[in-house]
Amino acid sequence: MQNVSDLQVNATSQKSMSVIIKVCIVIPFFCVFLCCVAVMLHVFASHRQFLETSRYILFAYMLVNDSLQVLSSVLLFLFVMARVKFAVVYCVPLLLLSTVTFQNTPLILATMSLERYAAILHPLRRPAAWRSDRVWIIILCLWLVSCLFTVTEFSIGEPDAAVDVFSTPVLCKSVVVNSSPVQMLFRAAVSVLFFAVVAVVILFTYVRILLETRKLRQDKASVNKAMHTVLLHAFQLLLSVLAFTNPITVSLIVLHADWQPEDVAFFNYFSFILVPRFLSPLIYGFRDQSLRAYVGKMFLRSSSKVRPGVRLQLQEGASAS
Repeated sequence: MQNVSDLQVNATSQKSMSVIIKVCIVIPFFCVFLCCVAVMLHVFASHRQFLETSRYILFAYMLVNDSLQVLSSVLLFLFVMARVKFAVVYCVPLLLLSTVTFQNTPLILATMSLERYAAILHPLRRPAAWRSDRVWIIILCLWLVSCLFTVTEFSIGEPDAAVDVFSTPVLCKSVVVNSSPVQMLFRAAVSVLFFAVVAVVILFTYVRILLETRKLRQDKASVNKAMHTVLLHAFQLLLSVLAFTNPITVSLIVLHADWQPEDVAFFNYFSFILVPRFLSPLIYGFRDQSLRAYVGKMFLRSSSKVRPGVRLQLQEGASAS
């Protein structure tokens, strides 16, 4: 009996240590991501030329969307790690936000590619919807499309009769509201539809811009830059698609490694949800020369404000000695 109790204590301590390690990995990663996003959004808000350009407005919207997605997913992760249970009625809004922002990402990438296409091929007669004062209409449409499919997915499932949505405490996981085969089939169909449409849009815009470079004899630099931007959107889409490799990675890990199911789930969450959302906006943002220059100037101003204080402390220390 003593050996059995010792084994149970060791298993519990190992599980607690595993939870602590996972949280210590996710939280700093999340904080760095939020700091980088906050810096870029501060630059956007501080300089009017960014707010008057459709491309930068869409990029700022992508930053906000990805921040909400990461925030909701990290909150769900922490609730599950801490085994916090609450009623389904409080869980559904968090799951809804996480799903809507996740599905919004490919739509934003397609919209940004189309904006580059319109800016290069129709610079003088761009549609009114692509103007900086009208682009919010497109953003609203993206939210409506994502919300429509997500609410439909959450609504077609049959609720568990043993669970009272207002009082029964449950772990806030997607299986709580998305466990029926019909919902899984609908989710898979919507995901394939979203990413297939976006892939076609990105391929179409890239080919059209590529053909345009052969016609233009001047201003090829801006056209080439637009081509690289569309390619970057394709790379961002690839990062988003990695989230759907979960069944494949689970099978490979189970076959070649003796991992616990919760460790496999954490590996997939960190590698295919957090990391792509972290890299996607940062690669795009710091690649832009104008944005990178303003971020550099902001850090230089911050360091110049800190130096006089440090110098004063050094002088006070020298006089005291």
